[in-house]
Amino acid sequence: MDQAINRSSRFLGLSGAAAVIFGIVALVWPSITLIALVGLFAAYALVAGIFTVVAGLDMASEHVRHWVPLTLGGLIGIAIGALTLFRPAITALALILLIAAWAIVTGVFEIVAGVELTSMVKTAWALWLSGLLSLAFGVLVAVNPGSGALAIVWLIGIYAIATGVIRLFYAYRVYTDKEQVKQAVRTLEGAATPSR
Repeated sequence: MDQAINRSSRFLGLSGAAAVIFGIVALVWPSITLIALVGLFAAYALVAGIFTVVAGLDMASEHVRHWVPLTLGGLIGIAIGALTLFRPAITALALILLIAAWAIVTGVFEIVAGVELTSMVKTAWALWLSGLLSLAFGVLVAVNPGSGALAIVWLIGIYAIATGVIRLFYAYRVYTDKEQVKQAVRTLEGAATPSR
């Protein structure tokens, strides 16, 4: 089980790296056209979704019960990325609302995964913090979708970098705290094993 947590943290770290790259491009190129933003967002949502699904399925293969929220969040990211990719003529408002919906849903699933992993991983708070940030971002954008294209691009860029850095931090800490994760898993497995 501890190996699944370590491997899945690497995949979450890769999705964090994709988020940071997406955020930097959005901030460096704020005058990006809508078509380019749609393509960039679609690629980001697909890549982040795939890595998150792989992390969840890896946990499932080791019978870790915390795989469901990661897998569902990743599948939603893939679906929204594919929808955006195959509908490039999407309007700016529809894209902004789609991004908001994606952030809210993945935020909820990250919060659930982070809370469930808290007993095993000391830095699981980083996952639910990333989820809270996603949720707040999604609600902010959904409530105020017409606040200007440039402001939205900047907000998306800052959000992507922040959540990416948090995921990278989580992955790094799980990697460096392998022994702590092993000990927590042993403790939980020992508590779950009925005494004879």
